[in-house]
Amino acid sequence: MNSDIEKTLESNPDIELDVRQVFDIDVDLKVPGFSESNDYVPNIDDTYRFDKDTTLAILAGFAHNRRVMIQGYHGSGKSTHIEQVAARLNWPCLRINLDSHISRLDLLGKDAIVIKDGKQITEFKEGILPWALQTPTALVFDEYDAGRPDVMFVIQRVLEVEGKLTLLDQNRVLSPHPSFRLFSTANTVGLGDTTGLYHGTQQINQGQMDRWHIVSTLNYLAPELEKEVILAKVPAFKNKKGTEEVTNMISVANLSRQGFANGDISTLMSPRTVISWAENTSIFQDRNKAFEITFLNKCDETERAIIAEYYQRCFNEDIEDSALEAVEED
Repeated sequence: MNSDIEKTLESNPDIELDVRQVFDIDVDLKVPGFSESNDYVPNIDDTYRFDKDTTLAILAGFAHNRRVMIQGYHGSGKSTHIEQVAARLNWPCLRINLDSHISRLDLLGKDAIVIKDGKQITEFKEGILPWALQTPTALVFDEYDAGRPDVMFVIQRVLEVEGKLTLLDQNRVLSPHPSFRLFSTANTVGLGDTTGLYHGTQQINQGQMDRWHIVSTLNYLAPELEKEVILAKVPAFKNKKGTEEVTNMISVANLSRQGFANGDISTLMSPRTVISWAENTSIFQDRNKAFEITFLNKCDETERAIIAEYYQRCFNEDIEDSALEAVEED
C-alpha cells in the first residue's frame, strides 16, 4: 500500500457535497465526502441512473453511520448503487461476496507461514474485517442472505455502530474508525426464499436483522429509465431503429417479470440480461440469435413456448429456435 492511500485511509471526510447537485435529487441535503480519491474508490459510471429512495437510504448510511441493507431482485443494481454513491463521495469501498467458501477465518484472519530474515516463522495475518473496521471504508456484504452461520455471527459483532471487534486469538479489541460504514445486499429480506429463484439463501437470525437500521427495496427501473441506461451502455442502438429495438426488448423483459410474478414462468429478465441481449445483438448482428443465447437457453424447456409468445407479441416475429421446436414436437 503506497503512502498516499495510507494517508487517505487514516483521514476523515473533509468536504460536504450537495445531493441536489451531485445526484440530481430535489432535496436540501448535504453529505460528507473526501476531497481526494484513492485506489479503493470505485470508478464513476456516468451512465448509471440513481433510484431516489435507495440513494437517500445509502446516503443516510454514509452521513449518519446507519447500517443499510438493500433488498431486491437480481440484476436491479443493488451493489452497483452503493458503489456509485461511494464513487461520487470519494469514499473507499470494498465488496465481499458471502458465498459458501467465505469462512470465519477469511473475515477475521489466521496464522500464516512467512519468511523473515531467511527464517520460516508463523505470523497472524489480519482478515478483511479487522482491516476495514479500522479505516474509513464502506464495506459491502453481497448476497448477505447466503452467508454461512459462523460468518453471520462474526458480522453480528460489528453491526452495532459502536460495536467493537474482539480478536480472541490475538487478545485484541478493535474499535471502529469513525468513518467505517457497513452495507449489505440481499435477494430476500432475511425470511428465506419461497420462490425457488435464489437457491442457497436462508433465513437470517431476527436478532441480527434487527441491527440493520435501514432496509431499502430496489425495484427494476421504469421502462423509460431502463431504456436510457441500455442506450448509454450500448451506443450502437442510439438511432431511431435501435431505440425501437430496445423499447421492444424492454417490453419482452417486462412481460417475463409479470409472468414470473403470476407464476407462469420461473425465470425472469433482469436489466442486466437486457443489456447483455443488446450487446450480443451488436456482436452477432442477429437479435433473434442473441435472445436465444442470452436468455432463452437459460429457461426451462417447458416454459419456452410462453417466452416465445412474449417475443412474438413485442416484435411481431416468431423465434426460430431449434430447442423450442423440439419441445413442441414432444
